[in-house]
Amino acid sequence: MIQEIKNELAVLADAADGLFLQRFFKTGPGQYGEGDLFRGIRVPPLRKLAAAYLDLPLEQAALLLSSNYHEDRLLALLILVGKFKLGDEAERGAIYRLYLQNTRFINNWDLVDASAEHIVGGYLLGRDCRPLHGLARSGSIWERRIAIMATFHFTRRGSFDKTLEIAEMLLQDREDLIHKAVGWMLREVGKRDLQAEEAFLAAHYRQMPRTMLRYAIERFAEERRQGYLKGML
Repeated sequence: MIQEIKNELAVLADAADGLFLQRFFKTGPGQYGEGDLFRGIRVPPLRKLAAAYLDLPLEQAALLLSSNYHEDRLLALLILVGKFKLGDEAERGAIYRLYLQNTRFINNWDLVDASAEHIVGGYLLGRDCRPLHGLARSGSIWERRIAIMATFHFTRRGSFDKTLEIAEMLLQDREDLIHKAVGWMLREVGKRDLQAEEAFLAAHYRQMPRTMLRYAIERFAEERRQGYLKGML
């Protein structure tokens, strides 16, 4: 089945799109996606293909996830997300464990953002969330992004404590991609409970990286936004 999938991916590939995506996802020397390879396939065809292969066995999904090609890895994750949503508790647990055992292949922001909320957040909902602490302390930028993005699953359901907890752990992170993700998740908290976001900001906004703060307050009224940016609140 893996070869069948790769044949379909080869048909969908577009060399010009591949070059664009290599630039977009920063694959040059020293950049966060250094060395990644792209077939040149956009997300909608990959989602359609994933829906057709939800019966892919987990061991084959793991093989697809280890591919050198970015789109193959994204397809594997989309399949795993689909299987997780349809699976029973045993299968969900197996998918969660497979995911955490293979984070080295979940190595760009789009791969994290398409999957962490659904698989890691979905599995940990109602469970002990200490695994998120380990991810947040990881030396891997992608594991740290998984930690904060997984909490989106809780935020969507009106529970903000874990998002705020992981956000506080990542306040001093050095990576811009983490600043953006944390700011985004704080903004999502604010959409649902502005008081909760502002309480967090009151305690931390003067120490927050500028990008994180800008993302967090993006939807605020201009006067209040400027107050935060100028440190006058």
